[in-house]
Amino acid sequence: MDDSAPDRSTITAGGAIFGKLKALGVDHVFANSGTDFPPIIEGLVQAQRSGIDLPEPITCPHESVAVGMAHGYYQMTGRPQAVMLHTNVGLGNAVTGAINAWCDQVPMILMSGRTPVVESGRFGARSTPINWGQEMFDQSSLIRECTKWDYELRFPEQVSDLFDRCWAIANSTPKGPVYLSLPREVLCEPTPATGLDQPSALSPTVAAPDPAALDRAARLLAEADKPLIIAQRGVGTQEAFDAFAGFVTDRALPVSQYWPNQIALATGHPMHIGWSPNAFLEEADVVLVLDSLAPWWPDTVTLRPDVKVIQLGPDPLFSRTPVRNFASHVSLAGETGPTLLALIEAVAALPRDETRLATRRDRITTAARATRAENTKVAQQGDGCPMTKAWVSHCLSAAIRGRTATVYHELGCPLTHLDLDAHKSYFQEPHSGGLGWGFAAALGAQLADRDRLIFATMGDGSYMFANPTVCHQVAEAYDLPVIVLVLNNGEWGAVRHGTQSLYADGDVSRANEVPMTALTPSPDFTRTAEASRAFAVTITDGKDLPAALERAIEVATGERRQVLLNIAIAR
Repeated sequence: MDDSAPDRSTITAGGAIFGKLKALGVDHVFANSGTDFPPIIEGLVQAQRSGIDLPEPITCPHESVAVGMAHGYYQMTGRPQAVMLHTNVGLGNAVTGAINAWCDQVPMILMSGRTPVVESGRFGARSTPINWGQEMFDQSSLIRECTKWDYELRFPEQVSDLFDRCWAIANSTPKGPVYLSLPREVLCEPTPATGLDQPSALSPTVAAPDPAALDRAARLLAEADKPLIIAQRGVGTQEAFDAFAGFVTDRALPVSQYWPNQIALATGHPMHIGWSPNAFLEEADVVLVLDSLAPWWPDTVTLRPDVKVIQLGPDPLFSRTPVRNFASHVSLAGETGPTLLALIEAVAALPRDETRLATRRDRITTAARATRAENTKVAQQGDGCPMTKAWVSHCLSAAIRGRTATVYHELGCPLTHLDLDAHKSYFQEPHSGGLGWGFAAALGAQLADRDRLIFATMGDGSYMFANPTVCHQVAEAYDLPVIVLVLNNGEWGAVRHGTQSLYADGDVSRANEVPMTALTPSPDFTRTAEASRAFAVTITDGKDLPAALERAIEVATGERRQVLLNIAIAR
């Protein structure tokens, strides 16, 4: 017997976690380490020396970046990732990202260490004053509101079973984050290696729509005189994206992508009526809502009293949102892609009136064409000094036309003026509004697909929220050539516009300066990026932007360097 051979029969619980995560299909553990990590790091080295297949740890110097990267990685791959944080303080820093993941129904396994429970007499007991300072009665309470399940690892031999449960619950309909706290003493203990290399023994629960409800929804759509589809979170899968484009043309169904954070339909599609559904919504007799948290603004539109609303999605009633009373005369619960495909198939089996469909199709096409023409006109008028967001979006569309690209938008380049035609070509910040998401999510997407052009477009406020020094450091460390566009107006534009909208006739509409919105003097963001060897340029004249975008793409694709364009836009 070779006494130097590694003992594979047991492993510390800290090391067991990484092996089990790999068996569950986790590619990366996005981590910000702390004093609770020694048994994890020791176990990780032990597992590596033992030849155990492990996910790659990604060191993130701030927790918000770790959670955001896991979010973006999932959006690009459909595979949930893991995030490992430092006790309660690291968890606290990650809560905003967890709220975003919860709102977007993005599954991930969140973990944080728990400060040692015992003060002495056990390996892993408290060893520094912060072990007392970080103790809480209920650490999981920090994140319980925005996770599907939470628990604390009690014994080392629980690792395999608990992570099976984590993974299955996170991937069940509706998907979302789960959380497990990890006491340091437990992580220090050895556990049998049995089962750590096996996939989950628990399969996720995947919902499917009730057949009777599906039949009713199909008949309502097929027989509608003035139907409307409102899409907000895309259609789920490439197969559904492809089928949906033909379906809405064939059945002459207008589509509004209202406050979308993914696209369901190419923005140039003849059935895409634009961002606002109001004109079609007021006259609609049947409305199909595709996975939309807030499909319209109740204060600005009145629906017909006889309208029938179909809500389709993983949780069509959004049951964890305390107040949401949009009508749902037919509720189709299920993963969006498969459920939409089932509905398309059911409608296809029903009779059709070709004359009526042709007339309606012409009307929708005419309205869609007029909207696109107006959007283009508005965009082309914004090429001055400073520029408009519409102009930046218009130029970005031209720069990426024909390329495999994805735009991450966080108060940056709005979809209204982007010309996009591919599934996964656009992701907007979650409707929870936890700022700082876009840059980190773009990094996660770039890690998932290194050959794709990834743009993070954001306002100057969002950029500062993103912990940009950390984001640029991670981009350099892991060779992630994300192109960052900072649309810089020197203010919280969303706050100012929101205040002026609510108080249209108030004093704020006549004020020269709006309190608590200015972000001046503006930092030189190019210097933040250059600290991590990024290619960074400030653009003040709109006529220079097309060439700057082409140069940015050359640097990202040819030199594999990250890029930042600091773009001066009008307030």
